[in-house]
Amino acid sequence: MAERARREAIARLRGMTPAERVAEALALGQEAIVIHAAAHAIDPQEARRRLERAGQAGRRRSRVMLEIIG
Repeated sequence: MAERARREAIARLRGMTPAERVAEALALGQEAIVIHAAAHAIDPQEARRRLERAGQAGRRRSRVMLEIIG
């Protein structure tokens, strides 16, 4: 069952244009924010901040980014 779902998802993605793939990724991100906010009884802006921080955990600091924001 999971293998079939994976194959169907891959086939669906192959049929999409790059713009459609980006739109799909953005929609999934928004959905994740809404679900996280509901699960933790917080507003969507706080959920977005928490998810962004969690995504950065353990990553190295970029010298380029420090120069840009510093």
